[in-house]
Amino acid sequence: MPNAPGRRHRTGLFLHPDPARRQEFVAACAESFDRLLTADSIASARHAMAHNKISLLVIDLDSPVTPAGTELAALVRSRAGKPVLVLCPFTRSATMAELMAQGPLAYRITPIRPECLRDAVAALLTPAADTLASAQQHLLDREAELNDLLAIQRSLQRALYGSEELERMGARICNALCSYPGISHAALFQGIGDDTLQLVAQDGRIDLDITDVLAGRMSLLDAPVRRGELVLLDAPAKSGDTGLADMLEEQGVHMLLAFPLRGEPGGPLLGAICMLFDRPLTFSREHFSCFGAAAQLISFGMVMSDLRHQNDALGLELTQITPFDGLTGVANRRQGEQVLDDEIRRARRYGLPLALIAFDIDSFRTINELYGYTSGDRALAALAGTVQSRLRNSDTLARMRGEQFLVIATHTVAIDAYKLAEELRQSIAATELPGADTVTASFSVAQLAPDEGASELVTRLEAALHRAKRSGRNCVELAMAR
Repeated sequence: MPNAPGRRHRTGLFLHPDPARRQEFVAACAESFDRLLTADSIASARHAMAHNKISLLVIDLDSPVTPAGTELAALVRSRAGKPVLVLCPFTRSATMAELMAQGPLAYRITPIRPECLRDAVAALLTPAADTLASAQQHLLDREAELNDLLAIQRSLQRALYGSEELERMGARICNALCSYPGISHAALFQGIGDDTLQLVAQDGRIDLDITDVLAGRMSLLDAPVRRGELVLLDAPAKSGDTGLADMLEEQGVHMLLAFPLRGEPGGPLLGAICMLFDRPLTFSREHFSCFGAAAQLISFGMVMSDLRHQNDALGLELTQITPFDGLTGVANRRQGEQVLDDEIRRARRYGLPLALIAFDIDSFRTINELYGYTSGDRALAALAGTVQSRLRNSDTLARMRGEQFLVIATHTVAIDAYKLAEELRQSIAATELPGADTVTASFSVAQLAPDEGASELVTRLEAALHRAKRSGRNCVELAMAR
């Protein structure tokens, strides 16, 4: 094509190993260039670039013959910011995202219609309007885009805070992702075995169940499952599944993005996060970087959730092995419940009185918040030691949960247990705690009633403890028998 007046000479270079594919590109886009070269290998592309001033390099990744990633990266890097267009099937989106780190490039997901391909080429060959207004608008658009990306990262960080099980954390993750402009549905999958994904949670602004969408179609996510690569499908029809495309288009879904989840680079696959978009978006390097970082955050959350689950299981196992609380040295909950059952049977057999004293440290969370959890642990140990030193050898002190304790006082009636609880309350209030302020405790007292079991006795005791808390704390409440 002869040059129009004032138009620069435009030379294109198309890279693909298949002659038929190269011919298809020539037929579709030759008229967009003054001269169009083709290359069947990276070496021949380098040679062409060394001897010609290439206006646009087009790299077609839709081929079973995959060039080495380092060679492709070097080819893009050698363009030094000059126009590059990457044509990529959705199952090889990871390669495209990696190439973006080597320099600016545009992309289109294949298959792509000839007219759309020509439009993409024409847009890259047309010099950008270098006006002040367009430059300012570009900066404003970029600022808004970066603010949205930062907001989604902050939302995910909040979603990952907490110690709940994976399902609850997953629900918060999906909800946070749906706050990003364009994401209409998000789903978190957990990897089971080598290549099976199991849905953990989903959320969205559309009436869609991802299990129905992917029923019998998990091959759509084969890339993140089997190879640990992201998937970017910018039009449902490009999946090659007419039923899937119809289902997604009915819900207004225009794009799908899925990331693999790994605890560490090269580590075992934990699962995948899948996002559906209600609008077509052209992702920048910052988009891929942000969502990649989001996938790492989610992976970290899944690892931490699994570790918490393992720690809980180990803690339960240790509790079953040892009768003592590791922090305070008093009886643990399991041992306390066992002693209570034994003492109730003994009291029944010999007609002896039995009393319980429950106490809960007032506003204990304040110590943790003001002085740290280490100081809180030291305070609990000190208070447990204070109480233990004032009990008889026949009494049992057990840590039931957190900052709540139980005293099992044998051969003791309610009035004597009340007096003991009052002494303990005063002792706690007078105890100097290492690295923290003194605290108070609320108490409740109950005596075993005839024909009363352990669960009924504890329920009555806890109700009285709640009354003590509501009465202003730092007091003793007697639980009267019914």
